[in-house]
Amino acid sequence: MTGNRKTDRAELSISEAEEWLLGLEVFGIELGLERIEMLLGMLGSPQRLPAVVHVVGSNGKSSVTRMIGAILDRHSVRSGVYLSPHFISFTERLLIAGEPTSDHDFAACSALVRDAAGDLLRASPELGEVTQFEALTAIAFLLMNRAGVEVAVIEAGLGGRLDATNVVDSVVAVCTTISLEHTALLGETIEAVAAEKLDVVKPNSTLVVPPSFDTEALRVAIDRCAEQQARLVVAGRDAPAGLSVGGEFQRQNFALAAAAAHALLGSIDAGALEAAAANLSIPGRYQTVASDPLTIFDGAHNAEAARALAASIELEQGISRVVGCLSVLDDKDADVMLSALAACSDEVIFTRSSHPRAVDPAVLQRRWEEIATTPASVRESPHAALRAAREAATDGGLAYAAGSLYLIADLLRPEGAPSGSTL
Repeated sequence: MTGNRKTDRAELSISEAEEWLLGLEVFGIELGLERIEMLLGMLGSPQRLPAVVHVVGSNGKSSVTRMIGAILDRHSVRSGVYLSPHFISFTERLLIAGEPTSDHDFAACSALVRDAAGDLLRASPELGEVTQFEALTAIAFLLMNRAGVEVAVIEAGLGGRLDATNVVDSVVAVCTTISLEHTALLGETIEAVAAEKLDVVKPNSTLVVPPSFDTEALRVAIDRCAEQQARLVVAGRDAPAGLSVGGEFQRQNFALAAAAAHALLGSIDAGALEAAAANLSIPGRYQTVASDPLTIFDGAHNAEAARALAASIELEQGISRVVGCLSVLDDKDADVMLSALAACSDEVIFTRSSHPRAVDPAVLQRRWEEIATTPASVRESPHAALRAAREAATDGGLAYAAGSLYLIADLLRPEGAPSGSTL
């Protein structure tokens, strides 16, 4: 069977597997397909799955990927869902029929990939070490093969054209949004970024985009579909009234996911769609984690996401006071993010996530004071900052944590726990 690579080498425990994966972070991000294609070939080409939906975009990829999987599961289609990043454990990155993969299965496939990566380095040292994302992608394909999924829903990492996930022959591609990000790698215009991401559209497939898709990006999408003789579908805007995840942007994401599932299946059962909507859980994306005061975790980490978060907060009813807990990485446009969040915040507490590129919170405080008239203060510890935000919000108010997925990961881990992945 594809993916069942024979080996007599030592197996890994889940802690050993995660330690090995964390050790790969020193090799950073290196775009390109040659190494991942050779690695997968050594593993029996587990990326050859029955059907694949490939999700790319600047924001909303994880939410839309989860939603597509949930809709497929409610239609009795066994899904495998590959996500990034994770918050606590690498095992969160793969869902089989809606459930995280087991520690045992994840570790077993990690051992196979580790051994193949070692073999590849010895055979072709000029290619360099396998990166963490390449290893995780190979592990995910092995796990989905072993689980016998009928449809794999794959979230791309960075970009699309040279992303390690672009080794699949997808029947449906989904692009969530296009904004300027990682410009050194993806290009400095909307058209250039769109071209990189939409390279995942395969011949005779379907591309699904939202109705709010950027006009310049839409022109690129039309041209790409014409080149590939692919069908272009613009999703609707409606989501079931019983959608269980908050945030106006999540209603748009669900409509996009429903359109993607429809493109794949040919038809959608209304009851199954409503059941999927009513039972969704999306960690770190407008996630309600406490009440009195209402407390929301949202990994908004760029200008577009910050604006979407602010718009959703402003739609909350009966909120007396809004206080933010914020940390931002140094490659983000902090000024634009802070300006967006200033529109909905009565006060903010700046902190520093455990990521090495987290901006000094005192620097963020000075920037805030140049942008906004509302008070700002600093707490070095993320958990202390969240406590301060909740206290300042008081009962009847709203506290939110945002600015970085790594801040959300810190807050989801017990206070004082070791930091996790930084990629």
